[in-house]
Amino acid sequence: QVQLVESGGGLVQPGGSLRLSCAGSGSIGSIFAMGWYRQAPGKQRELVATISGGVATVYADSVKGRFTISRDDAKNTVYLQMNSLKPEDTAVYYCNMRKLFRSQGDYWGQGIQVTVSS
Repeated sequence: QVQLVESGGGLVQPGGSLRLSCAGSGSIGSIFAMGWYRQAPGKQRELVATISGGVATVYADSVKGRFTISRDDAKNTVYLQMNSLKPEDTAVYYCNMRKLFRSQGDYWGQGIQVTVSS
């Protein structure tokens, strides 16, 4: 059974930084893509950033230049460094890990709260 556990969330002031981590455990095997998504109250879940094939990254326009995604395959872990945080970044953040084809494996964490407020 695969389990993803997120950590690093919390309350931060505008302009501050947080680093999210997500560690996968269990029979996870080889992962093609890792990513972060978020869902704010009353809104749909949206992509924040993904990293696939080890190096190819995609970022939402709203976080470009402020957030950086990285991964450590030896640890089955994905990170999200969030700088210059804004109140509109407030949301529950979810990590995702998947195989090359989603039908082979598509795993989600339970979500972690990030609140940006003064």
